[in-house]
Amino acid sequence: MAERTRSPADPWWMRAISFVSQVCGAVSASMILASVLLTCQMIWVRKINNASTVWQTETVIYLMIGATLIGLPYVQLLKGHVNVDLLPRMLPVFMRKGLACLTLMAAISVIGVMLFYSAELWHFAWSKGWSSDTVWGPPLWIPYLAMPLGFGLYLLQLAADLMAIISNIDEPFPEATH
Repeated sequence: MAERTRSPADPWWMRAISFVSQVCGAVSASMILASVLLTCQMIWVRKINNASTVWQTETVIYLMIGATLIGLPYVQLLKGHVNVDLLPRMLPVFMRKGLACLTLMAAISVIGVMLFYSAELWHFAWSKGWSSDTVWGPPLWIPYLAMPLGFGLYLLQLAADLMAIISNIDEPFPEATH
């Protein structure tokens, strides 16, 4: 998948959201790498050193879920989500644009609801001092933060994509470039 870059002629806020989405991609990839290395360390400790692990499994789970959520805006930037575009490409341009706008507005609505409830959950965990029921017991607001952060940044990228289509900066359902 080719890296999608914004033109200097594009609005500054659109370039800024694109940059933030690219940073999210790097952070997400780093979290996946950390979870792989941590899994290797956990296997070493268990199988070679014959010792128990306390925090590794839970950390790997939190890192992978966080990587998935933080990576959402980057995948949207690349248009990397599963997309069946046979019908949209058969439509005339004005209908294709309308369908793209409708789809993006529906996604913005759903992600907006998810952002609201995930922010509420994060705040509740933070204000009540929730912690994990494991031996390690980390505060749950830390891994829960990935939800409102990921959904919020994803929402920004969706909004930027919608504005790019409305203002004819981007083409709706463009041809795939390989």
